[in-house]
Amino acid sequence: MALTAQEISNISAAAFDYYLKGQPLAQTLQDRPLLNALQGAKKTFSGGAGFIRRNVKGEYTTGFTGYDTDDVLSFKNPANMRQINFPWRELHGGIQMTLTELKKDGISVSDSADGEDKSEHSQNDLTRISSLLADKLDDMTEGLARSLNTISWGDGTADPKSFPGVQAFIADNPTSGVVAGLDRGSTTWWRNRALTALSGGAITASAANQTLSQTLRREVRQLKRYGGKPTLLLAGAGFLDKLETEVQSKGYYSQTGFTNKGSTQIGLADIEMRGVGSFQYEPTLDDIGRTNYCYVIDPRHLYLMVMDGEDMKQHNPARPHDQLVIFQGCTWTGAMIVDQLNCHGVYQAQ
Repeated sequence: MALTAQEISNISAAAFDYYLKGQPLAQTLQDRPLLNALQGAKKTFSGGAGFIRRNVKGEYTTGFTGYDTDDVLSFKNPANMRQINFPWRELHGGIQMTLTELKKDGISVSDSADGEDKSEHSQNDLTRISSLLADKLDDMTEGLARSLNTISWGDGTADPKSFPGVQAFIADNPTSGVVAGLDRGSTTWWRNRALTALSGGAITASAANQTLSQTLRREVRQLKRYGGKPTLLLAGAGFLDKLETEVQSKGYYSQTGFTNKGSTQIGLADIEMRGVGSFQYEPTLDDIGRTNYCYVIDPRHLYLMVMDGEDMKQHNPARPHDQLVIFQGCTWTGAMIVDQLNCHGVYQAQ
């Protein structure tokens, strides 16, 4: 198959007569605090017929009743256990490259099945500006990380074969819908906290009244009410702008901390929620149109589960017998799990 226009353009960019050499300087890298937290707290499972299951409980039957002398006593038979289930999903990403492309980059590949044996030409530095091979591998690494991050923030509707992410579980309107097999409409304890335009109304920030700050403090008490310990506060730029306006109206940040007198030097500092942690800027929320939102998450009860041996598993498929094309792939098998909802919250500022 002939090279495509895009492949030719890529080769031209990498093998120009003279240019500033080195790998392409990335222009759009962003922090991914949610994905970093999920990767740090992920768990494993061994397999199964297609679901990860767990039992949960929110109602209790047994209780005291008064009695006297020979009153007939009552006994209960508790049956309140419920089961939640999450289908595990398989994800794949991969790259391909032709031997012709690599030759033009000064790299020869021996005629092996998977193209693992490569050698670089002795004078390839005379024509190479950037390594095509290194660039393709970098594209795969960064591209897969971006994709997993996007999926983790999603609601599962973009790709029905992928796993549902944060927005499927921490909903703007948590009073309806089925999550992991339980109906939130009838199961009141299977709901996240929410103050958004779809649930209770967005929070109107006010520097004079400190409305946003005070509301968040009240919400933290509710998030901890049933044993929750939220430690992730992930917010979009718009939300942080409004929060900072409230906080700074009562003082300002200096190089020695937050104060309301005595200095004219302004520095940078994190805004902290007592007993929870620091607010973190989550660029992805800006990217997906949720700049005015903040998610408060307990990582003990919302996490990734990956199948043993299937976490970013590398593959080097054999090349087709009739094409000089090399393939490299990566697969991931697992799901996002939430086993308690009332310890997470989503808040919209306006």
